[in-house]
Amino acid sequence: MIGLEDLVKDKYEKIGNHVLSPGESVGKGLTPEAAKDLGLPEGIAVAASLIDAHAGGLGVIGADVKGHNLPCENQPITARVAMICGTSSCHMGVSETPIFVPGVWGPYFSAMVPGLWLNEGGQSATGKLIDHVVQGHVAFPELQSKAAASAHSIYTYLNSHLDLIKKSLPVGFLTVDLHVWPDFHGNRSPLTDLTLKGMVVGLTLSRGLDELALIYLATIQAIALGTRHILETMQAAGHHINTLFLCGGLSKNPLFVQMHADITGKPVVLSKEVESVLVGAAILGACASGDFVSIQEAMAKMGKIGRVVQPNHQHKRFYDKKYEVFLKLVEHQREYRSIMNSF
Repeated sequence: MIGLEDLVKDKYEKIGNHVLSPGESVGKGLTPEAAKDLGLPEGIAVAASLIDAHAGGLGVIGADVKGHNLPCENQPITARVAMICGTSSCHMGVSETPIFVPGVWGPYFSAMVPGLWLNEGGQSATGKLIDHVVQGHVAFPELQSKAAASAHSIYTYLNSHLDLIKKSLPVGFLTVDLHVWPDFHGNRSPLTDLTLKGMVVGLTLSRGLDELALIYLATIQAIALGTRHILETMQAAGHHINTLFLCGGLSKNPLFVQMHADITGKPVVLSKEVESVLVGAAILGACASGDFVSIQEAMAKMGKIGRVVQPNHQHKRFYDKKYEVFLKLVEHQREYRSIMNSF
């Protein structure tokens, strides 16, 4: 214990010992005071809630996939991983029995889907890292100006610019000699090392928009390679994952989505409803109100598939090589640290 002994006294009376699963109805519904403040009917059902990322996972991971030719069709939900990707990213997989994954949080029973164990991997900076790399580049003012003139966001403009400079190559191949290790804010999963730093290998003296587009692409690829690292660690521990379900701000970027499909080798499913966290919250409410008898039923009925992005398997060898370099980067960083620690 760390000075919290009083919390366990009297059968955890201070923090409560009556635990509800997500979506269960709480008490007798909305109290008169809350109903008055919110302008809602007294006694309306109130659901046991979830944190935002878990609600997002609930909003996508259980969608009915029939007719989409996905490997997870007719398989249990445990074949899926929900990835909520915004400023940072969370990777959530569920299992019927507890699986202990090195560097991945959990397993937690009924933490997201009642009756199943949750493992949660994560990357501490993803959208934040992309912003940091792009906005810190000397060509960023030029990018802003040209994007505004074309009435596009800076990231839509960068994606279009990459298409212009790729010539006959697939876009992803432009980074054959440019590699990024993305832990500018430490590594959450699967290495759990907050002391790790970001790395970039392959810089030149060029300072133009082409170079900004390339470092942007290499950063997105590094984030996707980090996702592959997390998934492979989960699978080595006993998960069987064949499909990714993405939501959050970064899932709106088609380059980000395609790189995750190509680099992991798995199809990516995007939600029809952009705000999947709100879908997850609605699922909880629909169960508390009795409209559905289970979270699983509500997920299948309320979670809708929008677009499916398939991996380009012809690019597999290239990304296998990129992944090999990716793992070498952190190996070398640790070697450098060991050398400097010995002075």
